[in-house]
Amino acid sequence: MELFRHPLPQRCFSLPAEAVAPTAPAHPLTGGDPLFLPGVDDRMLDVYNRAVDPRDPFELRDLWLGRVDAESGDHAARPWMADRWRASRVRRGTTPEEVLASRTTVRFIKELFNFFFRDDLYGDLRSDSHLILSGGAVDEEEWGLPEVLKECVRYALERDWYGYSDSCGRMQAREAVAAYESARIPGAGYEAGNIALTMGGTVAVSSMADFIISRSGPRSAPALCATPNYPPLVESIACRTDTRLVPLAAQDGRMSVEPLLTALSPDTPLVLLQTAANPTGAGVDEADLVRLVNALPPTTLILLDECHEWLGPANRLSPARAARNVVRISSLSKHWSAPGIKAGWVTADSDLITEYYEYASTHFGGPASFFYTLIEVLARMERWRITGLRAVGTEQVREFEDSYGLTTDRLQAAYDNYATERNARENGLLLLREATHARLSEFATAIRPHYSINTAVTMPGWDDSYRCFRDLLRETGVSTYPGILNFCFSGGVVRLTSARRWQDIDAAISRLGAYAGSGVVRHG
Repeated sequence: MELFRHPLPQRCFSLPAEAVAPTAPAHPLTGGDPLFLPGVDDRMLDVYNRAVDPRDPFELRDLWLGRVDAESGDHAARPWMADRWRASRVRRGTTPEEVLASRTTVRFIKELFNFFFRDDLYGDLRSDSHLILSGGAVDEEEWGLPEVLKECVRYALERDWYGYSDSCGRMQAREAVAAYESARIPGAGYEAGNIALTMGGTVAVSSMADFIISRSGPRSAPALCATPNYPPLVESIACRTDTRLVPLAAQDGRMSVEPLLTALSPDTPLVLLQTAANPTGAGVDEADLVRLVNALPPTTLILLDECHEWLGPANRLSPARAARNVVRISSLSKHWSAPGIKAGWVTADSDLITEYYEYASTHFGGPASFFYTLIEVLARMERWRITGLRAVGTEQVREFEDSYGLTTDRLQAAYDNYATERNARENGLLLLREATHARLSEFATAIRPHYSINTAVTMPGWDDSYRCFRDLLRETGVSTYPGILNFCFSGGVVRLTSARRWQDIDAAISRLGAYAGSGVVRHG
């Protein structure tokens, strides 16, 4: 049975002229953005100060939501929650450090995250007329997988490749990923033993955190989680060991690692850092990352969540990312528009991966074997692309096993198709992101993202991001994502995802702009 035996259609990623009009073509981004600091403000402290039991995450969640309803007056979604807030009183004084070091804080935000999706957006407040710009993922129908990768899934199905497999993944796919990651980092020299295929980024972080913490034994210092961050990732660490949140300021597309450097101690077991932040799209400068890795104590491991590090400057990655105490997480969810496939990989020291094999075998068996061909083809073609290869030959054909039945001509046609689709998709998403930022900047303070598909916005008149979400949804029918859900503990910043249909983006921003200019006064 031959892979790519039939000519593949080419997916068209085109934008209407009006989508390009608000912005110039993608270009290197320059300064001018406001300072973004996701620190703890007085509104956050007020919730802790009023709680009967500040160790109860559900009480904190309900107080936060109750205040939103109390401030919404006749528009309260749940009046009984508003009554609970009004009946509360200040019982103590709380410091920002106590909030950042509290186990309860992480669970509180995770429960607020759950409530947002389950009870509000897709629960009591749901409407088919809403324009959803809060999802955080690419619209698969508009910007989904390249046809070459879809063909790999069809091929695996035809060959009935969905049985048991190695707990770290099929060797050929791991070898392909290792070669790709080696091409990205000078001198890394990764081999298959450095790679474990996983069931997506969230499972990778959760399982790695559990494995690392269980093997490190008791520590006197907490794990450090940089914020902004994704609640399920932070909760997966906080439920296993003491954890401290470390807010990182960002400006002009660059996150500062200084707070992490300050918080490190000789007994820190683990650091979690998103190399490109959600929701701001700010990245960690490579020189700063080198400083951070070099400062790590010998027994401290750092988890680098690299899943949002795309659609940005093509910086050459430093050899520091291949250090023995660095664990890198990659996923198909964002970069390749496939969050539902739940596939990705971990790149780490080979001794750690060898130990992790037993953990994977015990806890979940292994990744989905059905997607190994997809991962192998993706990794090989990505390596060819970044190394400048244009014409495949017998050497590239020999990278695949004989059972694929590949020929030079068929492989070349597939590679051309992949490269063309990938470039068109990336260019289109960059233009959409720039156009979204330009339009939003006409009436709000929008942080220009340097990576990924999200834009963080502060609308005039709000100092509570969840209240902002509720008001905008009610008045405009546009769903935004509250910054509080990613541990942005101050201000009214919300996130909009630009990787949608242009017609939806255009309609949503027009509604938001009209509402912002209506003169309605909000009181936080």
